[in-house]
Amino acid sequence: MKWKELKSKWYFNKYLIITALFAVWILFLDDSAWFTAHRALNQQINDKEQTADFYMRGIAADKARINQLQDSTGLEKFGRERYLMKKENEEVYIIEYADSIKNED
Repeated sequence: MKWKELKSKWYFNKYLIITALFAVWILFLDDSAWFTAHRALNQQINDKEQTADFYMRGIAADKARINQLQDSTGLEKFGRERYLMKKENEEVYIIEYADSIKNED
């Protein structure tokens, strides 16, 4: 092929080549490339959604706990278990088994 014939072919068009190289550069190689930037943004969105789900589960657990504490028996149970409270004129015995005591080995 001669130079003039090669130059007239569609795949040798310099504008087409420059456009193709630019497209490859923008889509794949640039720091803010379309494919890599979207992949990173999608990962951040997934992380934020997981964090939101974690906090929503915590909020639901806290609401359930608040509903339990609205009742006087639930409040009494919470005080006895959590803060070792007792009623007046009541004795509380804490029984510890040998396997439940932490040893300093």
